[in-house]
Amino acid sequence: MSSIITSDAIKALIAEQKLIIKPLLEEDQITSVGIDFRLGGNFLVSVQGREPLINASLNQEFGRSTSKHFFQETRRQLGETFILHPNQTVLATSLEYVKLPENYLLALCMRSSYSRLGLTMSTIAQPGYCGCLSIELTNYNNNPINLSIGSRVFQGLFYETDKESRYFEKPRKYVCNVRPEASAVINDQDLNILSNLWKSNNHI
Repeated sequence: MSSIITSDAIKALIAEQKLIIKPLLEEDQITSVGIDFRLGGNFLVSVQGREPLINASLNQEFGRSTSKHFFQETRRQLGETFILHPNQTVLATSLEYVKLPENYLLALCMRSSYSRLGLTMSTIAQPGYCGCLSIELTNYNNNPINLSIGSRVFQGLFYETDKESRYFEKPRKYVCNVRPEASAVINDQDLNILSNLWKSNNHI
């Protein structure tokens, strides 16, 4: 994988419509080595469920509750605020809709001003991805943090890959999302193999 591309290359990709980012509200969102992205207004908020745990396994000895039982949907308007409580995780999206070229990977991280508040997130968008960018925000501060919807909370760095990647060549769990989606880890094929192995070893 090559080095991070800089602002001139990013602007050229946008001008050629190889990279689509809408809405890009301010030109200075394009920084010297990436793009600042804004916090969207849709959230899935982690809540205490009635089930004992989130089951990220196909083994049923602890019940069948998946992540969807532990997140509640809520929405805020542009300019409104959202309070993230200590040790709380919320699933959110960028305000911007993005379509990546098939030879560029986008790595996402918090802007340092928000990292210094105790917020953390880290994720990537595969080459060819389209949709709003999904982010998982966790507050590791001891205090609640009030965030403005539409603020430039996280940033993206672009890496050019050595070959094109056909994003839709194989089935994807998350495709063209514009709202946050709960984890679909339960659909991972390796869980079937592991569950069958567990059942065989325990004569179930």
